[in-house]
Amino acid sequence: MKKVHIVPHMHWDREWYFSTEESRILLVNNMEEIMEMLETNPDYPYYVLDGQTSILEDYFAVKPENKERVRKLVQEGRLIIGPWYTQTDEMVVGGESIVRNLLYGIKDSKEFGEFMKIGYLPDSFGQSAQMPMILNGFDITYSIFWRGTSERHGTDKTEFYWKTDDGSKVLVQLFPLGYAIGKYLPEDEEALKKRIDKYFTVLDRGATTENILLPNGHDQMPIQKNIFTVMEKLRKLYPDREFFLSKYENVFAELEKQKDLPTLEGEFLDGKYMRVHRSIYSTRMDIKAANARIENKITNILEPLASLAYSLGFEYHHGLIELIWKEIMKNHAHDSIGCCCSDKVHREIANRFFLAEEKVDQLINFYKRKIVDSMDTAKQEDRLTAFNLLPYERTDIINTSVMTKLKSFKLVDQSGKEQDFEIISSEITDPGLIDRQIVHYGNYDPFIKYTIQLKDTLPAMGYKTYFVEGNDKEMAPSLTIADKVETDFYSITVNRNGTLNIFDKKLNQSFENVLLLENGGDDGDEYDFSPLPNEELIYSNHVDAKTEIRQNTYGATIDIRYKLVVPGDLEQRKAKVLDSSVDVHIVAKVANDKQLIHVELEADNSAKDHRLRALIPTGIASSFSISDHQFGSIKRNVIDSAIEVWEEEDWDERPDPIYPMLSYAGLSNEKFGVSVLTNSTREYEIIGENYDTIAITLFRSIGFLGKEEMLRRPGRPSGIKLPTPDSQMIGKITLEFAISTSDQPEKVARTAKEYLTPVVTYNKIPHDAMKLNKADVKTPLEFSFLKEVEPNVVLSTLKKAEKDEQFVLRFYNPTETEATAAFEFNREIEHVSAANLNEKSIGKLELANSQVQVKVKTNQVQSILF
Repeated sequence: MKKVHIVPHMHWDREWYFSTEESRILLVNNMEEIMEMLETNPDYPYYVLDGQTSILEDYFAVKPENKERVRKLVQEGRLIIGPWYTQTDEMVVGGESIVRNLLYGIKDSKEFGEFMKIGYLPDSFGQSAQMPMILNGFDITYSIFWRGTSERHGTDKTEFYWKTDDGSKVLVQLFPLGYAIGKYLPEDEEALKKRIDKYFTVLDRGATTENILLPNGHDQMPIQKNIFTVMEKLRKLYPDREFFLSKYENVFAELEKQKDLPTLEGEFLDGKYMRVHRSIYSTRMDIKAANARIENKITNILEPLASLAYSLGFEYHHGLIELIWKEIMKNHAHDSIGCCCSDKVHREIANRFFLAEEKVDQLINFYKRKIVDSMDTAKQEDRLTAFNLLPYERTDIINTSVMTKLKSFKLVDQSGKEQDFEIISSEITDPGLIDRQIVHYGNYDPFIKYTIQLKDTLPAMGYKTYFVEGNDKEMAPSLTIADKVETDFYSITVNRNGTLNIFDKKLNQSFENVLLLENGGDDGDEYDFSPLPNEELIYSNHVDAKTEIRQNTYGATIDIRYKLVVPGDLEQRKAKVLDSSVDVHIVAKVANDKQLIHVELEADNSAKDHRLRALIPTGIASSFSISDHQFGSIKRNVIDSAIEVWEEEDWDERPDPIYPMLSYAGLSNEKFGVSVLTNSTREYEIIGENYDTIAITLFRSIGFLGKEEMLRRPGRPSGIKLPTPDSQMIGKITLEFAISTSDQPEKVARTAKEYLTPVVTYNKIPHDAMKLNKADVKTPLEFSFLKEVEPNVVLSTLKKAEKDEQFVLRFYNPTETEATAAFEFNREIEHVSAANLNEKSIGKLELANSQVQVKVKTNQVQSILF
């Protein structure tokens, strides 16, 4: 007999078109019913709480007295919780975020009992190729999901192995029809049979054993109390099948016995049978950009800085850092970070990011202050300390500020050597803004805030300090106005329309009309971009830009402003009426000694229903692009081959080659590469007659959560047709990205890491509104914690272990060949071990001359504990 495993569950979107607080009210009601059923009915063996512990966190905020009831049910194996904190998106959320989602989800689960050892993501919009490796890093070998697969990945079966480049592997049970086919099963036999017949046809065809899954649940669905009556009806209707309440692990136990299951590799982004929304990566770009910025601040600045502080004797504030992670992980569920929500929910999401960024910024400042305030020196002068949080010595241009009452000053390091610097600007600052106690006692003398640039070599994973001493030299801004930019690597001119002509002196290559803007109508919704048919796109090639180039010893700044005139909405666009605009302000910064152009682009949008992209021509005709995903790189074809057959094969959505990136995307040939590095937008497409231009989406402007019968997505609406005027993105948005050219494109991941890990500084003066007592700890004026021996891998993060008095150093290899990671510690180390992503030791490593070496496979992440 075929065995039908009916799995009671509740899919819990914390927010969507409804708010978190709305769902919390239902949650309290539903949890009471679930627990009562499990406690009073021994024939109801299991209930799956959607694989995320944030449900419990929300519930206990209201009902803390029920923790013991939950603990008892979890320990009995009946209430199944974890492993996630929230059901994460996999495409625009960074690798460290996904790791922390499991880390904290498992940690929270362990307070009550065991967690469900399944990578359960039943509704994520596509599956990252790196998920098997991440799951294996937590000793999880099973995975359940729904969206993204089709036969062209290698099988028409719904059960298979999924493998990554490093050899990690999970056994997958696909939901071919989603997680809700068993929702609200009717008692009426005719209606029940009509529905189940349709499902069994698909489920039987994909199954490799006699076991099939019938998940009994839906979004926010209360427990189905009449399930036993329904099961009796099913047994009567299908006497050749056995129906029983079960759990997902029971099906995996049967699948494990199969000897010939197919093995698939790669990411799953096919929208043939279910929509994956390939252009959702640019919805509400203000929210997407905030996520990118905060993720990078936590992993590249805060955690390594906290580790330095801890190594010097200060507390590592796990509790504060966990609060920050959980604040942003509440936003990492597919609907939340996808931004396919109502306006009121997006306001809540944006506010969480605002709070998280404030927490990050303040904690970063706190750690810098503790280290610098505690320096072992008798000198009373103010200090400026520069922190390099990369694992190698770094010669860089440092952009910082000095706050002082001195009319002139110099910077002197601990050896007495004077450090050259240049003044960019200065401004008078009211002393009350620094510390109101100053003016409270009648001292109204202003401070001067000097913005300066200097160039120096900083120690690996450490810092260097300069004293701010009085001087009698005149101080004035050093910038001069120039006609073009000349640096060691680039000669750059600005065209009348605000685009850049870049000549790379090292590559002997010219790139013209860089940062041309492309504008087109968007008749889509929050899930998907939808162009107008046969539309003539608008470009910024005819605008009249106002440009200023300012240059000094260290580099140049290009300031570009113009108005791009566009139609006000779809109707005006169809009528070809240009009655609205986007005001564009671009600030491009070029260091004298770097093959990198930093871009900050502010768009002040007044129009509706359109998409704006920036174009970076590369001169490299390409068949594939290279971008990053979690802990590695991925090649993607510039044309999806299914584009020719999607309509004939009746795909749910057109497979446009619009893709996500995390920190870079680029093109390369045998001579050089051009990449876009990003600290904001994470969506790109390769376009142009020769597929030689990188188009990065700046923002989409749309007015509905969901729409039906779209050009690239025919049929029903995704979500619901709810107006979302906030998603029109009226107003200002600022995006940060960079353009990199190189004759070593294989090192782009390291270039991106360096771009996203700027030197940060702290200026100690005798005044601060927030007072701190002097710490007992003494810190050196200059410090280096560790350094890499060879530049073969990319640092992911450095942090203190959650449980042990150890550090976690995580790194990965994004190249196409195996690499050796080698690090040297600048202190006595008792022991070093390899670790999994759950920070568990998995084998001792040899330590020789304070160095450790680890082999790292292609696209593999590794962690060490020391």
